[in-house]
Amino acid sequence: MEETNTKVKKSVRIKLQKEDAQRIKEENQGQQGQAFARLRNVPTPPRKMRLVANMIRGLRVLEAMNILRFEAKVGATYMDKLLRSAIANWQEKNQDIDVEDADLYIREVYVDAGRTLKRLRPAPQGRGHRIRKRSNHISMVVDSLKQAESFEETINESEEENQDS
Repeated sequence: MEETNTKVKKSVRIKLQKEDAQRIKEENQGQQGQAFARLRNVPTPPRKMRLVANMIRGLRVLEAMNILRFEAKVGATYMDKLLRSAIANWQEKNQDIDVEDADLYIREVYVDAGRTLKRLRPAPQGRGHRIRKRSNHISMVVDSLKQAESFEETINESEEENQDS
């Protein structure tokens, strides 16, 4: 960020901080970074899947895989499949680094509502009740703890420099 002695508006200062963060992100692009995986149209209601997502959010990958392997909920099998895909994506992105050495963790997991299939079920006196078969979309971001710590330190240093000027 350019050093200026004049007082800068807050909006301009925020914009400059975002540009610095974007520049740092671009510099670290080829290095050990995060990987993204998405699973769409999972035939489980989003509310039930969020229970599974909340169990593993923020955990290390090996801990999460153990939890999902022995979890009885239906969504755990889909979440395990997605986690394996995210690990494979991370490995493809960072081929020179071993997965065990990288200390991977689940950075983000979020569940969004997918399409809803509407069906009719026979009800008394010739009526029909609507049945909604819900589905969801799951997104997961896996990152290395070592890389995340160094990135946060770099951002904190740049913010301190901005405050000093």
